[in-house]
Amino acid sequence: MHLLNCSIALFCSLFFSASLLAQTSDRGQLEKEFFALRTELAEKISAKEKELLGVTESEKEKYAEFLQQPNTGLIRILPHEKFNEKLNTRGGGAYYSFTRLTHSYDYGSDISFEQGSLSVVFAGANFGFLRSLGNMSLDELTLDHTEIHYLANFVPPTKLVEARKYQRQSMKGIQVGEAMYRGSLEAKPQTTYVLRSINYDTTDVLVAFHVIKKDEDGSLLIRWKKLKTFEIPKLERTPDPESSQQK
Repeated sequence: MHLLNCSIALFCSLFFSASLLAQTSDRGQLEKEFFALRTELAEKISAKEKELLGVTESEKEKYAEFLQQPNTGLIRILPHEKFNEKLNTRGGGAYYSFTRLTHSYDYGSDISFEQGSLSVVFAGANFGFLRSLGNMSLDELTLDHTEIHYLANFVPPTKLVEARKYQRQSMKGIQVGEAMYRGSLEAKPQTTYVLRSINYDTTDVLVAFHVIKKDEDGSLLIRWKKLKTFEIPKLERTPDPESSQQK
């Protein structure tokens, strides 16, 4: 009987040891499979995100002659309300910097697209202006063009209070002769716009761009050319009277 009990105990010990070893082995394999799958999914998502943000080869070929010119580009910009926080790119592809050539909001941007409108991106005391030029060819636009003259010759203020003033005015619109310049305009296919984006301590650019079309996912296909890069604007860091009053 004693021998039988020992045999049973030995069998149980071996059985549970084998089971424990199998479970340990299974957990190790599960971990490997999990991280392998995670890496695979991340790579697939990244590839699809590039497609969402990019333009097709046929679109590049169609505008190949235009893209051979210096300081030009062809981009896609996504609607903020649809893609924000759904992509790895901060801002959901709704922003673009014509200087850094990136959609990422992390590095400062010049234009944004949300709720059917194109806007100059505001952060801090930054501001800018947009002007619709109808279905005008980008090739016709130079710094001497009547509609562009104001933006090409505008000198950014160096005092915070003045920068805030232009920031507010840009949202309401600034009338210069017969032309109105705003910080935000409706995005219309087959329409050309001119943009002056002033980002203190980083960039100041004048860009003309044409909204080619709006795709079924709500994104805009845009071709653009940089007309001028200005000296980086500086701002005197003096207290803003309005901010002090609000406190």
